[in-house]
Amino acid sequence: MEIIRAIVLGIIQGLTEFLPVSSSGHLEIFKCLFSDSIVAKESLLMTVVLHFATAFSTIVIFRKDITEIFCGLFQFRNNNEFWFSIKIILSMIPAVFVGLFFESQTESLFGGNLILVGSMLLITGIILLLADKAKISEKNVELKYAIIIGLSQAIAILPGISRSGATISTSLLLGIDKEKSARFSFLMVIPLILGKMVKDIFSDEILTNETTFLPLLIGFIFAFLTGLIACKWMLKLVKNSQLKYFSFYCFILGIVVILLFFNNQFPCQP
Repeated sequence: MEIIRAIVLGIIQGLTEFLPVSSSGHLEIFKCLFSDSIVAKESLLMTVVLHFATAFSTIVIFRKDITEIFCGLFQFRNNNEFWFSIKIILSMIPAVFVGLFFESQTESLFGGNLILVGSMLLITGIILLLADKAKISEKNVELKYAIIIGLSQAIAILPGISRSGATISTSLLLGIDKEKSARFSFLMVIPLILGKMVKDIFSDEILTNETTFLPLLIGFIFAFLTGLIACKWMLKLVKNSQLKYFSFYCFILGIVVILLFFNNQFPCQP
């Protein structure tokens, strides 16, 4: 059962981390559907491993970009790589601020509040639909745009708001080039994921974790491989203006979740 759980969690994490359908929203739904059988048993260590897997898949795909960014940052030269790294840092500030000063408030949102999840999925659907119809442009990510995109990433902490969907859609609505929008969206989240992992590693729950090695390895492999596929797929979807299909998916899922909640169809409901 642990192996099956690890496979399910790995696939969910790998797909929803990159596709604009909200990984947090899907996990909240699965927690309610399966109660204590699958997702609710996910340990903090498993969460760290799965997030590392998807972060690693991003690093693999954008390894050339990341190398150029690091070289530009530490050479302190007035070049594109240096300023791109500054934009990445600026984009992180809103999410870091929320994480540091509103951690307890945001954690309280992840308690099976399916009305919130369903509503946020509908908002994600609207954002994706608007972005899909955005005019074609070749703008670069400017400093002011990096901050605005960072604000959308901070808002995406809400369960049901897709992080990739929010950041890419914001970029497209600002008139930024499609490929540059997707590239910036995926690169800007890597430092945040790694930072959150370091914080979680030193928590008491990690030290008392009882998850065995094999499920962690299986979960990592499936999240990594699924993440590679989903990330490459998402890059093509953005380039070809096909976000509307995920918009329809979010609309349908959001409406279904809300209807099922009002009809008391979720096991987690009192």
